[in-house]
Amino acid sequence: MWSTSGGRARAPERKPALTTILFHKPYGVLSQFRPEPGSSWGCLADHIDCPGVYAAGRLDADSEGLLLLTDLGPLQQRLCDPAFGHWRRYWVQVEGLPTEAELASLRQGLQIQGKQTLPARALLLADPGLAERDPPIRRRLTVPTSWLELELQEGRNRQVRRMTAAVGLPTLRLLRVAIDLMDGEAPLGLEGLAPGQWRSTSRSEELRLKALLATRPSGRSKQKSHRSPGISRSHR
Repeated sequence: MWSTSGGRARAPERKPALTTILFHKPYGVLSQFRPEPGSSWGCLADHIDCPGVYAAGRLDADSEGLLLLTDLGPLQQRLCDPAFGHWRRYWVQVEGLPTEAELASLRQGLQIQGKQTLPARALLLADPGLAERDPPIRRRLTVPTSWLELELQEGRNRQVRRMTAAVGLPTLRLLRVAIDLMDGEAPLGLEGLAPGQWRSTSRSEELRLKALLATRPSGRSKQKSHRSPGISRSHR
């Protein structure tokens, strides 16, 4: 390409293509591509053959559900930055039957390891009818179990488990089912993905993710959470 002044003109810069995938992480898989020495946990390389992507936020090996992976560092940082307060939705099977007072404590925030958690959304959830986990959860015949839906805007170490334990409801099973991009559209979820499956983002999802990089934090969002089924019923 040549400029009108006779010199060689620079070709317009092309923005790099975005590679982002949604993965339904099974139980027993670390949120990293390399296994830990001496550990029995699996790793992402056992399921994903997509070089150059890294987890935008983590799930513990003993947790399940939605994990976003991207090759764009600024997007990874954006999704993990607590200043933007992306709501993350979890389905939590707990030991015991929660009272309204216990749910209110979860909503208001708790002292966890000497630090107050942010206000959360918490409600009793009907049994979602998920397939049995492998390995199965531990059960005590004399103690009932129930399901909660929790939404958090932060992701401290083992936060959901510590919060439910603090109100006397030990977590037995934990799945992240949705991540809200806070753009007024439906959250990204697990629809169509069985455990161990992943997919690339659609064109519309890619545009939404790119648009996030042009926004600035405006304080904790109070917007109403969009509801989505979280997991396709065909995989329950």
